[in-house]
Amino acid sequence: MRPANSSTASWLAAAAIAAAMTISGGLLAAQSAPDSENGRYSMTPIPEGVLRLDTRTGTVSTCTRSGVGWACYAVPDERTALDAEIGRLQAEVETLKGRLAAGPTVSGKIDEALPKSDPLKKAEPKAAEGDRRIEIPLPSDQDVDRVMSFLEKAWRRLIDMANRVQKDVSGKI
Repeated sequence: MRPANSSTASWLAAAAIAAAMTISGGLLAAQSAPDSENGRYSMTPIPEGVLRLDTRTGTVSTCTRSGVGWACYAVPDERTALDAEIGRLQAEVETLKGRLAAGPTVSGKIDEALPKSDPLKKAEPKAAEGDRRIEIPLPSDQDVDRVMSFLEKAWRRLIDMANRVQKDVSGKI
């Protein structure tokens, strides 16, 4: 075995120190690296700030800058709300199916038959036999009186308005 000279020994010591620092630096960097450097978050710029996607959980957040610093708020998950509503509606359908299967429960049922015609219902136009003409029922006296009353009120308002305009114009001239 050859005696080690000082230059070889110092070179080996420097190489050993460099290797130790590289290994320990890599370990420190792996331990203290933030989650964004490990690829957990995906950031997308938006006009309000940044949209952050957590690639592990799928949570989406909007991050905005305020006077104090950055703040991130989770975006409401529409899919969760939709799934909850679907579940609620499915439960309601099952409840209604159970009620329907239990039997009819009609409240307010009467034994007498309903009238065959409604006295308040207007007569529908009827096609005359053979020549395809439509018969239109004439308005009742009540309908004519209502129309005449409306026209009379409208006419009086029109005359009053014309008189007011005439007075305004004659007063300004």
